[in-house]
Amino acid sequence: MITSFRLIVALAVFLAPLLLSAQTARLSISLPDSSHRISRHIYGHFAEHLGRCIYGGFYVGEGNDTIPNTDGVRNDIIDALQELQIPNLRWPGGCFADTYQWKDGIGPKDERPEIVNRWWGGVTEDNSFGTHDFLNLCERLGAEPYLAANVGSGTVADLTDWVQYVNYQVKSPMSDLRIENGRAEPWNVKYWGVGNEMWGCGGNMIPEYYANLYRQYATFMTDWTNSDRLYRIASGANVADYHWTEVMMRDIPHNLLEGVALHSYSFVEWNDKGSASDFDEAQYFSTMQTALRMEELVEKHSAIMDKYDPARRVGLIVDEWGGWYQVEPGTNPGFLYQQNTMRDAMIAATTLNIFNNHSERVRMANLAQTVNVLQAVILTNGKDMILTPTYWIMHLYKAHQDADYLPIELDNLTYGFADEELPAISASASRDSTGTVHVTLANIALSETHTVSLAIDGVDLSRATGTILTSDRVQDHNTFDHPERIVPAAFTGMEDGDGGLQLTIPPFSAVVIEIPGS
Repeated sequence: MITSFRLIVALAVFLAPLLLSAQTARLSISLPDSSHRISRHIYGHFAEHLGRCIYGGFYVGEGNDTIPNTDGVRNDIIDALQELQIPNLRWPGGCFADTYQWKDGIGPKDERPEIVNRWWGGVTEDNSFGTHDFLNLCERLGAEPYLAANVGSGTVADLTDWVQYVNYQVKSPMSDLRIENGRAEPWNVKYWGVGNEMWGCGGNMIPEYYANLYRQYATFMTDWTNSDRLYRIASGANVADYHWTEVMMRDIPHNLLEGVALHSYSFVEWNDKGSASDFDEAQYFSTMQTALRMEELVEKHSAIMDKYDPARRVGLIVDEWGGWYQVEPGTNPGFLYQQNTMRDAMIAATTLNIFNNHSERVRMANLAQTVNVLQAVILTNGKDMILTPTYWIMHLYKAHQDADYLPIELDNLTYGFADEELPAISASASRDSTGTVHVTLANIALSETHTVSLAIDGVDLSRATGTILTSDRVQDHNTFDHPERIVPAAFTGMEDGDGGLQLTIPPFSAVVIEIPGS
């Protein structure tokens, strides 16, 4: 009997570490002597002329007496985006960009022609929000403008005139026109998309044709003195079209190319996207599968780019990403208005961690879209405005902007559904200019609370504090009646463990841990 008891005790002592390991994810972070930075531009946004993103979203008109605004742009939106420290804003599309004639949106507003937005709802727009409105908005936000140029239906001359209009200090026909329209100093726009989705709404082109067209447009965008001021971004692949990236990197001289784009959305099924807020676990799992596929996409597109650009001078620009579902009942199908739940928070948290961990190649990304469209950070209804769970993820993660990347090693757990599995924990880390370390983690499991053992050599973890975004149901979301149902709160699931911190993270929750520098 005593022998049996001793055997049981011995087995328990032997098995205890294995059982703990099976139930605990282990996250180790190293502090290298030197590291690249996580570009703040990974935390960019996207504002297309689509639904109520611009008109009825950002822009309510200069004559609006009921909604406080500056030159027609809502003050509450400006304040909210300034709080996010958004680094860049992409405009005017999207598909809209490749039918947009920029000269229709300058000059006296009562003289501007009306247009039909053929891509999104067939609505008529009056061009009252144009180049000056957008670039002045970016100045107020402290964000770099990212202009998407019309290559699909425009001309080389149209684009070169636009560059001249917004960037030239010296006397020229377009700088004179800008001054005539009330702006003396140029805006010095750096980021330019040379077309959008050229494989689709930009013209249904094959990559070899578009690569030659890109070379032509990119050549005439600059003169011989200002080429180093422009960051030209080629229209990139649709999800896993690796041949497209191959052709862009192979056929475009790298002195004409600063970035190659990539577009990928998260959804249940492309032809049956499901509800934004009324979904089951099967739909949640499927959506997270497509979101986490971003890791594979970034790795494989980066490998192709590495072959042609081993020094990684050309950036991978993921300038459209986010969740895409059916529109809210009773709304215009062409307006892409959808609610934003804790599922979207998980998409944002895991995707941003992926970008951070691949930030040697990923230089910019743009969440689609900023206001009232797809995975928006802001929703408006008349004079009311709410901040979505995705907004709060971007708020938690903003500490990574321009911070030094810290390599991680993650011994992960799994989240299973039916006969499939996904990694349950997502994480990334950085150290800012003050020496403060930030670690962002997400537990995507729908019902399991998971423990993460965090170890960072050379860092006093006893000074760590945390913030969490969580809720009772993954379908929970903020509404105009309950705008603060989901907001960040202090994270209390943290205690000293063996050689580090033990973090207890509830299901479908995101956490940021902050450890001050010495």
